[in-house]
Amino acid sequence: MSRFRTLEISNPQFENNNLRFITVKTPNLKGRGDICVYVPPGIRSSVALPIVILLHGVYGSAWSWPYSSGVHLQANDLIQKGDLPPMIIAMPSDGLWGDGSGFLPVGDYNFEKWIAEDVPDALIESITGAKNESPMFISGLSMGGFGALRIGAKYAPKFNAISGHSSITSLPQIKLFAEESLKLYAQHIVTDEDVLETFIKYRQTLPPVRFDCGIEDLLINYNRNLHKQLEKANIPHLYEENPGGHEWSYWSKHITSSLKFFSENM
Repeated sequence: MSRFRTLEISNPQFENNNLRFITVKTPNLKGRGDICVYVPPGIRSSVALPIVILLHGVYGSAWSWPYSSGVHLQANDLIQKGDLPPMIIAMPSDGLWGDGSGFLPVGDYNFEKWIAEDVPDALIESITGAKNESPMFISGLSMGGFGALRIGAKYAPKFNAISGHSSITSLPQIKLFAEESLKLYAQHIVTDEDVLETFIKYRQTLPPVRFDCGIEDLLINYNRNLHKQLEKANIPHLYEENPGGHEWSYWSKHITSSLKFFSENM
């Protein structure tokens, strides 16, 4: 029996490129949320596939990753070539609050639990190959990188590895993008507003971490500082800088680094 009041899933007859869509109602959103899911072809119901959760940035939604980067096409090609194991890629909305929810609890909404609890449960209920024993990973871009790094650390050992691209590293940086008052995002536990502080708090259970940023990105110095602070705190991680800015051409190119990193940490 479903733990959700309602869960709707797309009809395979009308799906394309191995993408499915789920809409689920949850108290954490005070309503419904969408999840776009890449499901590799030819999977058996008895096999527990790895699950990757990809989080979008401000202004985005469940369609952002597939239809702005083609991540599902890239993943499918790598899987067919044997360069990646078959994996499910779940791309949920952030809850569609304001310009971006930050994947945080905000007021009566809990966008953090929506990602950490509801999304995996909805997948397990409705997607072949998604099981309780499936290895789970999380990544994201910009605001989604902030959410992935923070949620991945806080909810370890649920996640086997975590990754971020062009990540916001501390909550005040969201004001570079969102018009909502920073006061609305404020957390009761201040640690939850900062990636470094979250990593330090949960360092004993922290899964493998990687993150990258473009050298022309407006967030590059924040990412460099996080790298230096993690080194100073002796927290293991991988950090890369690449040509590019805060743009889809960068994320589309480098998301495969996260997928391969996850395949190495299964």
